[in-house]
Amino acid sequence: MRRAHKAMWWTLAVAALLYGGVGVFFYFYQDSLLYYPQFTRQHADAPDFELRRDDGVVLRGWVMNPGQARAVIYFGGNGDAVQAMRLQYAAMAPQRSVYLVGYRGYSASDGVPSQQAILADALALFDSVKGRHSAVAVIGRSLGSGVAIYVAAQRPVEKLVLVTPYDSIARVAQDHFAIYPAGLLMRDRYESWRYAPQLRCPLLVVQAVHDEVIGAARTETLLRALPKPVALLKIDGVTHDSIVASPQYAAALAGFLR
Repeated sequence: MRRAHKAMWWTLAVAALLYGGVGVFFYFYQDSLLYYPQFTRQHADAPDFELRRDDGVVLRGWVMNPGQARAVIYFGGNGDAVQAMRLQYAAMAPQRSVYLVGYRGYSASDGVPSQQAILADALALFDSVKGRHSAVAVIGRSLGSGVAIYVAAQRPVEKLVLVTPYDSIARVAQDHFAIYPAGLLMRDRYESWRYAPQLRCPLLVVQAVHDEVIGAARTETLLRALPKPVALLKIDGVTHDSIVASPQYAAALAGFLR
């Protein structure tokens, strides 16, 4: 009996150590779980757009369909190599100049990604683009949907497209790491629900029915916070990543941005 009791306590102690160890790892290495710039650094062509920030960091990207009166800025996901999406988005918006600029540390940009820096950079990018064009629309996908909402809440965005969006990255993390207080441990939270009520531009939300990354509840909570009306497109048969290859996706964005 004593031996069984002792074994039980050893098992509980080991489980507690493992639980705590994983929690410590999550807290100190959470940036590496949220940002994946290492997968975006390769590019075939040199960037043709630069934005130098006050701290010396240079953001670099690509401009498609240059010289148009109106523009659109694309804010990508946490693993998006925006340079690989140039032709796709240029074809969706031939009547607009399309700006695809890597976050800090992404694609050809300098620096290290963080929420504070990415959001400040996004506002600076919008201001730079707005100074060259009469109107600027914004597309945000996955992580970038939170960036796009933040910009649209503070700047005169003409139109806003949110692709596989969420209410809060902290809540997304909590969904994936349910046995940990992930929502409390997250430093970079991207709380889109806070800024959603401030939006005043036409809105298109595109949702993947089989999204395995952003749960349906996360998008639905955001939808309730967004001002109405909202154009909502749910695309069946696609996942979080495959949605961008859907003909419905391309047609919806082209029609909305036209």
